[in-house]
Amino acid sequence: MNTKTKIYFGPPLSILTEKEGNTMEISGRINRTAERYLEIMKEHGLELNAGERACLTKICDFGFMAPYEIRELAIDVRMSEFDAEDLDKEVLAKKLEAASFADLVAVVEELGF
Repeated sequence: MNTKTKIYFGPPLSILTEKEGNTMEISGRINRTAERYLEIMKEHGLELNAGERACLTKICDFGFMAPYEIRELAIDVRMSEFDAEDLDKEVLAKKLEAASFADLVAVVEELGF
């Protein structure tokens, strides 16, 4: 269990907790949401080979990825000049297009972005 910490409430957290009335309710809402999110991450993702992982790491390397950018990963793969021995960009792009948003988020999270 972590000790109390101050966090910045950007728009997503503000929207998530706007109906909560006090600190305990806000804390509870954030922790329930985080617990559910972690379970979703366990259940989703894609099987990727080393070349595919390297390609996506290169694409994501600029840092934070907004939801619309995550949804456009297949486009970015096709436009990328990155190449690797075991990378077929069209196969990877099709995997990404067939994936659910939860799968895509899990991949980006697993890669550390």
